[in-house]
Amino acid sequence: MALNSGSPPGVGPYYENHGYQPESFYSRQPPVAPGAYGAYEAEYYPPTVPQYSPRVLTQASTPVNHTQPKLLSETVCTSIRLYGLNFILQVYSSQRKSWHPVCEDDWSESYGRAACRDMGYGNSFYSSQGIKDDSGATSFMKLNTSADNIDLYKKLYHSDVCSSKKVVSLRCIECGVSSKQQSRIVGGANAALGEWPWQVSLHVQDVHVCGGSIITPEWIVTAAHCVEPPLNSPQYWTAFAGILSQSLMFYGNGHRVGKVIAHPNYDSKTKNNDIALMKLEAPLTFNDRVKPVCLPNPGMRLEPKQSCWISGWGATYEKGKTSDLLNAAMVPLIEPEQCNNKFIYNNLITPAMICAGYLEGNVDSCQGDSGGPLVTLKSSIWWLIGDTSWGSGCAKINRPGVYGNVTVFTDWIYQEMRANS
Repeated sequence: MALNSGSPPGVGPYYENHGYQPESFYSRQPPVAPGAYGAYEAEYYPPTVPQYSPRVLTQASTPVNHTQPKLLSETVCTSIRLYGLNFILQVYSSQRKSWHPVCEDDWSESYGRAACRDMGYGNSFYSSQGIKDDSGATSFMKLNTSADNIDLYKKLYHSDVCSSKKVVSLRCIECGVSSKQQSRIVGGANAALGEWPWQVSLHVQDVHVCGGSIITPEWIVTAAHCVEPPLNSPQYWTAFAGILSQSLMFYGNGHRVGKVIAHPNYDSKTKNNDIALMKLEAPLTFNDRVKPVCLPNPGMRLEPKQSCWISGWGATYEKGKTSDLLNAAMVPLIEPEQCNNKFIYNNLITPAMICAGYLEGNVDSCQGDSGGPLVTLKSSIWWLIGDTSWGSGCAKINRPGVYGNVTVFTDWIYQEMRANS
């Protein structure tokens, strides 16, 4: 993470953080395939196309389809989601082609557990309760408790009346809770233990390669460019959680990765759909130092210039060494229209990307931060809205960081969690 850049603006290669760092300061042995990712050599482009940017039309890539409902039952086409900051349980009806909140009438925790399992959370379950419906909904999904079929979705039916006047709020996992109050230092600082408990360091043969974010005891979100071949094999990867110092990770037990899943529409040239999942061989044990971050729910509003936080062990200046200590810094969101300005990224930002940072430079993600979290605080909960993807150098003027837009990938994440549970 670059907290200051000593390079003049517009100089330096477009960085891709999917390779090893140039040094092996913390390594006990040479990394696997040391020549797998050579140094990036910037090609010559006409002046209208910045040399640091991938020279590909963004519309050639296909963002994930976030609106298509999924078949959760063999005979009833429905989909389930959690909506908004209050985690309102909603069910999609292909018949009415609309989403409806679930009325609390006759609801019980056993149904909540079933819904969480269908979302891919396995046996994880935190809470289920009825809350006042402030959405103005006129149609609800209700439970037919007399139905013999044990399939939750076959018990649901449409109703224009909700007697309790409450809808179901479902939390499948306690997430987004930090053990420490954030320092709010704009220029960045070393992180405190428990401050960013979802942050993991992803190693290949004792070398930090990328960051990641814990979303369940078994699942980690990272960037697809981190796991490009040959690093798409899980046998290369070890995850470290709850440790601030790279040098101390050699003395802690790492967690072996059992499965690596890159987004099927990831484009290695444009970095569109730059997101991946890792499933650990054994689940993490949560404590004050190791906790999950919340996945964003549809219906959440992200404000222009909203304060977000990045964290990682990336270089603290361009072409620098991996940081031994975890660093974190606050960065504001930048609207896509502004980031696509011809003087910034010239229409290279797709709907599957988020820009965040300072156009004047000084604070940015850098080499080694890839895959790590971009989080924001809303309703006293930390939400994962981005994964570190790409940028031009580090902390340069008019070259903010670009992150995978996690808000458009939640359907895909839940789909993969379900399919690989």
